Amino acid sequence: MADVIQLLPDSIANQIAAGEVIQRPASVVKELMENAIDAGSTSVKLMIKDAGKTLIQVVDNGCGMSVTDARLSFERHATSKIRSAKDLFSIRTMGFRGEALASIASVAQVELKTKRQIDELGTRIMIAGSEIKSQEPCEGTSGTSISVKNLFFNIPARRNFLKSDNVEVKHITDEFQRVAMAHPDVFFSFHHNDNELFHLPPGNFRQRVAAVLGTNSNKKLVPVQEDTDVVKLKGFVGKPEFAKKTRGDQWFFVNNRFIKSSFLHQAVTSAFENLLPKDTHPLYVIFIEIDPSRIDINVHPTKQEIKFEDDKLVHNYLRVAIRHALGQHSITPSLDFDQETSFTAGSPRQYPGNIDRSTNFTSSTLADKISLESKSDRSRHDSNLANWEKLYEGLKQVDEEETATTSLFPSESIDLPAITIESEWTSPRTNEEKSNVHYVQSAPFQIHSTYIVSQIKSGFILIDQQNAHERILYEQFLKILNQQEPSTQQQLFPKTIILSVGDFELLKSILPEINLLGFDLQEFGKNTFVVNGLPSILVDKVDETQLIEALLEQYKQNLELRLDAKENISTAMAKSAAIKRGQTLTIEEMKSLIDQLFACELPFKSPSGKNCFITYGLDELAKRFDS
Repeated sequence: MADVIQLLPDSIANQIAAGEVIQRPASVVKELMENAIDAGSTSVKLMIKDAGKTLIQVVDNGCGMSVTDARLSFERHATSKIRSAKDLFSIRTMGFRGEALASIASVAQVELKTKRQIDELGTRIMIAGSEIKSQEPCEGTSGTSISVKNLFFNIPARRNFLKSDNVEVKHITDEFQRVAMAHPDVFFSFHHNDNELFHLPPGNFRQRVAAVLGTNSNKKLVPVQEDTDVVKLKGFVGKPEFAKKTRGDQWFFVNNRFIKSSFLHQAVTSAFENLLPKDTHPLYVIFIEIDPSRIDINVHPTKQEIKFEDDKLVHNYLRVAIRHALGQHSITPSLDFDQETSFTAGSPRQYPGNIDRSTNFTSSTLADKISLESKSDRSRHDSNLANWEKLYEGLKQVDEEETATTSLFPSESIDLPAITIESEWTSPRTNEEKSNVHYVQSAPFQIHSTYIVSQIKSGFILIDQQNAHERILYEQFLKILNQQEPSTQQQLFPKTIILSVGDFELLKSILPEINLLGFDLQEFGKNTFVVNGLPSILVDKVDETQLIEALLEQYKQNLELRLDAKENISTAMAKSAAIKRGQTLTIEEMKSLIDQLFACELPFKSPSGKNCFITYGLDELAKRFDS
């Protein structure tokens, strides 16, 4: 029998390696920009076309390469960064594996131009699919220019799996920001389809962070600084009130290398304990400087995962440093003495936020407050008792047989379980009818300003107010987009919104669809939009900036799901504009929400697939009490 094991050709081996190193255009951007930094560049320019699918070009003014080095750089495991195995434990360069250029050249058409300052002429190399097409002398300035064209031209399946341009540009922007953030002393620029997205002149660390995140981010930052014998920490964390529901503004750098670490993220969030609203994530940009011998970065080809010799020690230093920084800037939780009113039906609207930072109590005012509370204990007890008695007043007199019922489901909707609500929900048509209605008996009420409880003929129904409102808004927005009949409420005073570069470009790309929803947004200078109007269905007062930012965050989260653009925008708008858990509603608002929910085509689930309501039958309740 003939031998069956054989060595793979270099071109195939390089393509296999490229599957780990080069996953999408952003991977190419990362490798080329890191090489430019390792070359000692003080200027790095990135240019892409068609989200990197047609062209990715990086131009730097670094040291350049000799003729021999230029040719050798495309060989696998060819590197100038290390010489022996022990060098792996003292790495301070961005790259060191020697796989990047070989992998890129195996799946794209690459043109390299490079020249050292001491040379009169540089070198130009053309390579495609690991095959050298030409190599010749050329003129040019000192430094290196690498153009990567038609990425994955020889692997159609990989190219077909690339996401939309918006998704790929977002990933490229992320990689660009990570490299630019770590090197504030270097000039960076980023052009997409001849449109300049970033122009970052050299500056100090805070200037670079603010330039990358957007000029309005400067007011959000709290500096963090801690030096120890083991580790040095510096950076910024965002003030708690600027925390977001979604991740994306979290950066860790170890020896100027961007990393991902859920363990270190937990250290940051624990430092914000009792300072953040539930399910929100703080902004942070943290640089960790540590002896390279205490870490192992040779864990993954992307080099975004590392191992610490003593990760618990780093975790504790990080948590304490951030906690100390927050304390120095007087960002501490204050006590909220407001009485819980979320269980009382019809109480005034309260907006979410579990920390009140508007008042800082001194020890004397705190003592006075406690004294006043103790004096009113008895009256509060009497008042609460009366409220409870009032809540259950008349329940014994309810004659279920005489109570008319009406279905909340429209006749044209799909077949749904028979759920009926007591007729007192129906708005009276005449004054006589109004005088005969007693809402106390069957009016809905809230539990913890999160769930709505209402009596139905077969028992009771429990509704998640946020999930339900998301479903309502989702169907309304989707209907508006499909019918293209927006209704806009013009603003008395237009408001300007300044966004980060990435968010500005993303919003600009979906602006026609956004305005179809009833927004009236217009570009207003660099990274700025002016809000002239909002959708009329957003009847409650909303903060335009928070609404737009939340919309963009939700839209970005849904991009990877390959949703239809209309579905994505409708889902994002519904999640950003819906009432939230912890928001108190009046009786009328609760009734309106329930009526609208059961008028939906699919009232069972929110757009994200969560239950909108649960029903409990009388038989089930009886069994629970008999057991």
